[in-house]
Amino acid sequence: MDHMLMQRIAAGDHEAFRALIERHQDLVVGTVAKMLGNASEAEDISQQVFLRIWKSAKRYKPTAKFTTYLFTITRNLVFNEARRRKRRKEVSSNEIEANSHQEISDADEYRPDRELERQELIKMVNNAIKDLPEQQRMAVVLRRYEQMPYEEIAEVLGISLSAVKSLLFRARASLRESLESYLSE
Repeated sequence: MDHMLMQRIAAGDHEAFRALIERHQDLVVGTVAKMLGNASEAEDISQQVFLRIWKSAKRYKPTAKFTTYLFTITRNLVFNEARRRKRRKEVSSNEIEANSHQEISDADEYRPDRELERQELIKMVNNAIKDLPEQQRMAVVLRRYEQMPYEEIAEVLGISLSAVKSLLFRARASLRESLESYLSE
């Protein structure tokens, strides 16, 4: 489906482009937000992702899954933004709340103390993920939140399968260490 949409986009079909955006926008915005920790920047970066897709549609070759192509563009833009932040020594105070919008199904079960603990745990996990090196962070986000197979993560990051496994192992060890004091309470 996506490959056919890309062919139509290459021919200048705006409706196909709109359809592609509708299919993948939430996925891209969510991934970028998890990587950068800032929802408003996630919207901006995702717009850039789709703009690049529009501009490069004529050069697109369906050699892999479309989502691999999509996440490769997303990765490049996120890493560029992270480098730009480092150069500017910019620190974002906005915390991602993408994982915290679960609905409470039964008012009788609602316990403010548990909700507060859950919110605190989400914040701690998001901060720990945000502190990972960018390659590890991207691997964790793609694996954990997008349920992407190791092979696709390797393609998106441009590394070997064993390197992905190693990245994820190191990331999990870092997360465990970062969260150890919180989890031992």
